[in-house]
Parts: sequence; C-alpha cells; structure tokens
Amino acid sequence: MLSKEEATRIFIDSGALMEGHFRLTSGRHSNQYMQCAQVLQYPRYTEQLAAHIAEKFAADNIEIVVGPAMGGIIVAYEVARQLGIPAIFTERQEGSMVLRRGFELRPGQRVLVVEDVITTGGSVWEVIELVQKAGAVLAGVAVLVDRSNGEVDFKVKQEAVLTIDIKSFEAADCPICREGKLPVIKPGSRA
Repeated sequence: MLSKEEATRIFIDSGALMEGHFRLTSGRHSNQYMQCAQVLQYPRYTEQLAAHIAEKFAADNIEIVVGPAMGGIIVAYEVARQLGIPAIFTERQEGSMVLRRGFELRPGQRVLVVEDVITTGGSVWEVIELVQKAGAVLAGVAVLVDRSNGEVDFKVKQEAVLTIDIKSFEAADCPICREGKLPVIKPGSRA
C-alpha cells in the first residue's frame, strides 16, 4: 500500500502534478492540474500505483477490468495484469461511450471500472452505464487520483490511490482570471 505522501511524491516526481491556470474538462478553472499521462509514461510508477488498486480489490473476485479511453487504458491494463485477468477499454463514438474492437461484457461478470483521474466522474458514470446495460456486475470503481476530494460517490466499493482537494472555480468566478496574469490553458485530452 502506498501512503498519501508516497503517492504524492510519485505524481510530483513524474511531473504529473502541475501548477498554473487550467481549464478542466468540466469547464471549471483551477490553479493545479493532474496530468496522469505524465506518471503513466513510467512503468515502475504505473506498476506501484496499480499495485495499490490491485491489493484493494484482490479479494473481490474481479473477472475483468474496464477503463475509458484514453486515461483508463494503461491503468486498466496494469491493474488487470496484477490481478491476472483481462482488461478492456471503452471509447467515444459519435459522442457516446461504447465498447468496440470486439470487446464485450457478459451478464453476471464481475467488473472493476478504473480511471486515471476524476473531477466530476462523468466518464466513469458512462462506463458504469455500459456495464449495467450488459448485465454485468459492477464490483467496484478505482481511480489513481480523486480530484473531487471524495465527493463523487459511485454507490459501490470505491478506492483512490490519492484523494486530493485541488480547488476549482466556475469560469465566471475564477480568481486567476480576475488577476489577469496567467492565460488559461486546456492541458487534457479533450482540448
């Protein structure tokens, strides 16, 4: 198990935790941004972070791990590798989250949904909907970073390697915008 300090150090050392003026996927603004792709480029860090998740779900009889593209693909793969089970991913097609590439979920199959980082949990909720439509069993949700500071509740066993309170603001109420010193940037995958 990683302590909060150990996990934080991994995100800082990898350059994943950034400081500045950011527009989040949700449209909100923040002075910090967690770019998990930076940490996931390092296999040893990815292995350590995924081990934390795999250990938390080792006794839950998980049969498959599912992550949304892009952020959840590497996390799903590494958690599944450590659990010794398959990993698949969802992706957007015409604005909707779908399973493609021959991936499928079976009725009754125990599923762990994973993601790199959540703020509102939107992508995870979309994956959960696919799990439920397939008749599979949502056994849990795990994320590397919970930016909601524990406020998003998926109504199942839920684990985060790191739960942090990164302040965010409605764009119209952003104090960084009011200062006018830093331009807002959109560093995520949906720029």
